[in-house]
Amino acid sequence: MVVGSDHLSQLYNKQPESDVFSPKKQAELAQVRAQLARFRPDIILVEAEPKEQPQIDSLYALYQKGTLRLEDLPSGRGERYQIGFALARQLGLPSPKGVNYFTSTSQSLLNSGTNIEAYTRDLRLLQTASRPLKALVQKDSLSLYDYLALANQPELIGLLHRMQFNTPAQVMNGSFAADGTNTADVGKVDTEYIGAHFITLFYNRNLKIYSNILRAQRQTQARRVMMLFGLAHVGVLEELLAVNPDYELVHAAKYLKTNKKKLLVLDK
Repeated sequence: MVVGSDHLSQLYNKQPESDVFSPKKQAELAQVRAQLARFRPDIILVEAEPKEQPQIDSLYALYQKGTLRLEDLPSGRGERYQIGFALARQLGLPSPKGVNYFTSTSQSLLNSGTNIEAYTRDLRLLQTASRPLKALVQKDSLSLYDYLALANQPELIGLLHRMQFNTPAQVMNGSFAADGTNTADVGKVDTEYIGAHFITLFYNRNLKIYSNILRAQRQTQARRVMMLFGLAHVGVLEELLAVNPDYELVHAAKYLKTNKKKLLVLDK
């Protein structure tokens, strides 16, 4: 099961209502963990690189003993800790395993070419759907539980996946933005197929994450694996896992149910 999360540390806008350490949001996160616990994972995989594992193991050991306060960690508001560490301890699991492969490519890197409007249209649809929800949860007008449950609905995951891995292929004869964030090696760019090349930057990263997932599962022999990743990874990782005959894919929406679906506005 791949659980998608907005990066919780980015919710905090210096207002008390937006802080995951507030009593209200801690109670809502407890509800998230209670629902995910019903999946009965044997291992939790998180968006950290394998080279970070010694640090993760050390912090988790302190956390298990009750001698580590997440409030004292610079990134303690993040889902790695608020969901990954907390759920692992709750279920008596070993330390979460890092399976990320980090590169940073911004959606604004692709900004010109024939049919660029197809890509920007999907990007606007995603922003129109997601930004109001984030604003609501920052103001405590939407619970953090419902926010994450809505984020894992197949409709939103599908739109995000299409925007990142399908629609850009329509964009041709363009160029990458000179000021667009990207740490991946773009290689030799065939500008005729600029959109397709853009897709490869995201896909290459996720293929390496997928390899790390498979390795972690083999090493631990875990039978029920829960992965906690940013939303942009969910669609592609689910797609890869779904065609692997060694695994049965379970969607997070099966456990994160919500009656707030009317807030998820996905215009056509």
